[in-house]
Amino acid sequence: MITKALTHPQSIVVVGGSNDIHKPGGKVLKNLVDHHFEGKLYVLNPKEESVQGIKSYREPEALPPTDLAVIAIAAKYTPDLVDYLAEHKGTRAFIVLSAGFGEESEEGKQLEKRLVETVNKVGGSLIGPNCIGVITPRHASVFTLPIPALDPKGCDFISGSGATACFIMEAGITKGLKFAHVYSVGNSAQMGVEDILRHMDEHYDPEKDSNIKLLYLETIEKPDMLLKHAASLISKGCSIAAIKAGASEAGSRAASSHTGALATPDAAVDALFRKAGIVRCHSREELIDVASVFTYPPLQGKNMAVITHAGGPAVMLTDSLSNGGLFVPAITGEKATELKDQLFPGSSVANPIDFLATGTAEQLGLIIDYVNEAFPEIDAMVVIFGTPGLSEIFDVYDVLDKKLRTTAKPIFPVLPSVLTARREIDAFVKKGWVYFSDEVSLGSALGKIYGKPLIKTLESSHITIDTSKIRKVIEEAENGYLNPGQVQQILDGAGIPRAAEKVISTDEELESINLMIPFPVVMKVVGPVHKTDVGGVVLNVEDLTAARDHFRRLMQIPDAEAVLIQPMLSGIELFAGLKKEPKFGHLILFGLGGIFIEIFKDVRTLLSPLNKEEIEWEIRQLAAYPILKGTRGKEGINQEMFTETILRLSALAHTAPEIAEMDLNPLLASAREVTAVDARIRIDK
Repeated sequence: MITKALTHPQSIVVVGGSNDIHKPGGKVLKNLVDHHFEGKLYVLNPKEESVQGIKSYREPEALPPTDLAVIAIAAKYTPDLVDYLAEHKGTRAFIVLSAGFGEESEEGKQLEKRLVETVNKVGGSLIGPNCIGVITPRHASVFTLPIPALDPKGCDFISGSGATACFIMEAGITKGLKFAHVYSVGNSAQMGVEDILRHMDEHYDPEKDSNIKLLYLETIEKPDMLLKHAASLISKGCSIAAIKAGASEAGSRAASSHTGALATPDAAVDALFRKAGIVRCHSREELIDVASVFTYPPLQGKNMAVITHAGGPAVMLTDSLSNGGLFVPAITGEKATELKDQLFPGSSVANPIDFLATGTAEQLGLIIDYVNEAFPEIDAMVVIFGTPGLSEIFDVYDVLDKKLRTTAKPIFPVLPSVLTARREIDAFVKKGWVYFSDEVSLGSALGKIYGKPLIKTLESSHITIDTSKIRKVIEEAENGYLNPGQVQQILDGAGIPRAAEKVISTDEELESINLMIPFPVVMKVVGPVHKTDVGGVVLNVEDLTAARDHFRRLMQIPDAEAVLIQPMLSGIELFAGLKKEPKFGHLILFGLGGIFIEIFKDVRTLLSPLNKEEIEWEIRQLAAYPILKGTRGKEGINQEMFTETILRLSALAHTAPEIAEMDLNPLLASAREVTAVDARIRIDK
């Protein structure tokens, strides 16, 4: 938990504070002094009476009661000291900078465990260990640089890596990005990124708190907490961007189903972020660009005007915006002609609006006014303006500053001359603005944020399934793949339409097959995991004579146990499945099926439970959606039934969490029905 002693301490002791500012204990003390901590500041150092002008106590017994302890001593001494401070000095917040804990050894894990037990016992806060510290408006308890000048409406930043936090702040501060709070959680012994975000959600004040949250995560230990509180903050008007590093596909290599192979840990992160509304970034610069977009008014539409005095960047930006789902529509008509007549000959207003390398500050202001007032089809604008160094451009950026303050439509400034116009850019930043140095990165960031709508609710859609029938099968089943009869019962219990089928293992059973399933039929070997790879699927078997021949051959395939016979159906081959991902729960996957699933990998991944709205939206994102919709005179599929099938999978995952992997491949879909033709279910209790 985050205590007032952590965020608003009246007194701080630096344990291990020293005069050597090249060591963590010395640097954190210097930062506290330099950034004007207004409370009582102490040092605990057995060798000194005064450190950097601050009174130092040689023994913890002599120390006055203290709210917050910032600890920079060896790991092996830390638990005993924390015990003492918590019990005898009323300390209720601890920032442990020291390494040598759970990140290094089993012995370190035990030391870390003791820290957590002590702090939890007194209802305190523990940040770290193995972290750079915390920056709040009250105190700068970090041993690193930079330390940003804090702004209540800047970004709240929570990082699982101290060094990465420093590098991200470096990149953001130079572009004008401001910060409100910075938390480096290190080993996250008591509180991780998710816990800090939870606190921000539960104590969110829209009048006082930042509405921009930036996250850097190396692990997601509490996905449910992250999902709940990120979605809650976003519903309150916040914007959240995050980097999740360290995703591995190693867990998918051993998967025996299509779903298992496709549902990687990274796919689970993507699904969680999309469900919550978090904008996922993959680099420090991308995170800064997205955060910078958040600082500007949100787009009210997707039509962009590109204003520039350099043609090349405008073309690249137009491509980037288009790739991200935004539009750069042509500008025509009387007002466009009127604007062009006021610019230098050779200028273009068609969009991009190119007013040439000789364009002036006055012309830039005129163009912005026209876009704002005379072109209602435009929702926002990007201004690209740099310099080859022939003259100073303070006047241009002064106009840009004025228009940013007075123009109703959002303006995003791209200032590419970060060396040649460094003084002008610095002056622009000092006026309170954030700028972008690269137009393509800006276009990509805008596309990430506004190119796709966000699902508005986490509520799952209700659908009725036969819970008792499903549970009976699960409880009686052994771990591993269910047999065809059990699979049939699961599908029937879930209400998922399936093809009629019969499993046979003898010649006698084959002789009567036509009485149950009329020819033509499909014959599939039972036993091998991937039937197609071993020649275990025969289509369009026309009569009993052919069926006998195929039956004998199929039973000769290694690991063959029986042969499954189904009617020969037709339709578009789709795929749906689920996989249980540790900590995240069940992932639901769907897309184009049959043999194409592993070739094209045109699959969407969602985090269960699901609602109808998000499924319908994700179906439309499939590359194969034009086929599903119907194209060039060919009939599409029944999208309502496909959506319902996926909803029923989500309900099944809730009812039978023991299902580790499940494939419905293929689902044959037409305009009239969606039918499961082949299914595999693996149980892991």
